[in-house]
Amino acid sequence: MNVLVVGGAGFIGRHLCAELAARGHDVTALSREPDPGAVPDDVETAIGDVTAYDSIEPHFEGMDAVVNLVALSPLFKAPASAHDRVTRQGTEHCVRAAEEHDVERFVYQSGIFADPDAGTAYLRAKGEAEAAVRESDLSWVIFRPTMVFGEGCEIVDFVSLVTTPVVTALPGGGRVRYQPMAVEDLAPMLADGVEDEDRGGETYEVGGPQEITLAELTRLVYRSRGKSVRIVPVPTALAKVGLRIAEYVPFAPLGADQGASLDTDLVVENNDVSAFDVDPAEMRTIEEFLGVASG
Repeated sequence: MNVLVVGGAGFIGRHLCAELAARGHDVTALSREPDPGAVPDDVETAIGDVTAYDSIEPHFEGMDAVVNLVALSPLFKAPASAHDRVTRQGTEHCVRAAEEHDVERFVYQSGIFADPDAGTAYLRAKGEAEAAVRESDLSWVIFRPTMVFGEGCEIVDFVSLVTTPVVTALPGGGRVRYQPMAVEDLAPMLADGVEDEDRGGETYEVGGPQEITLAELTRLVYRSRGKSVRIVPVPTALAKVGLRIAEYVPFAPLGADQGASLDTDLVVENNDVSAFDVDPAEMRTIEEFLGVASG
């Protein structure tokens, strides 16, 4: 198959391009700033910006399948208009180009709890993008992963940004729960979504093998550096107020969206990894990624 990976130079895109190429597909990684060194030698690269339709449309010609991974990070502050432009409008552009070029399969990576009425700009844009995919004439597959980790991810940088060494304050004591999954586990599932005809029209919510709190994640990150950290709880409501104020502070990395996520557990109710014959017990843990023992 000829497969176009939109956002192929990104964290997940690089792994997916490698997975698809290893399966024998002809892969093109489309991005604003292609980096041939980030993908295997047999993966082509192309330049395009999803917010500019004319820059991406020609690259859809002759493609059997398209995967759209493009979105702004939910971990750091960005204007709601930017999420709308990149995620919602960008996906609409990809859908339009795929329809015009008779693409057989369209795979969209969304996010857990995506909804047009969600409490954050990131999830609203994802929900609106999902709607554009579902309302299309394409054979589509939607993935809703939880937090994804691996080489090149933002999770460790995020923990470093929001905590301080030795003693750190966390909203609610860091009780919010995550279900992180390894990019090495996600990429094959995305590739199956490209290949398997019977997955058309399906939405998969996928997560890792374990639930972990922000406090536990923080301790693991510091333990991977040979350090320990004491966590002091602060009221979540107070933290939310502070982040709403930070929304208007230039260069502040966090804002209202991050505040709205402080008490939302990013875990799946029913883990759809089983639909890909994956045993959660065999999935990579974040402890393994960080090189530390659990507990």
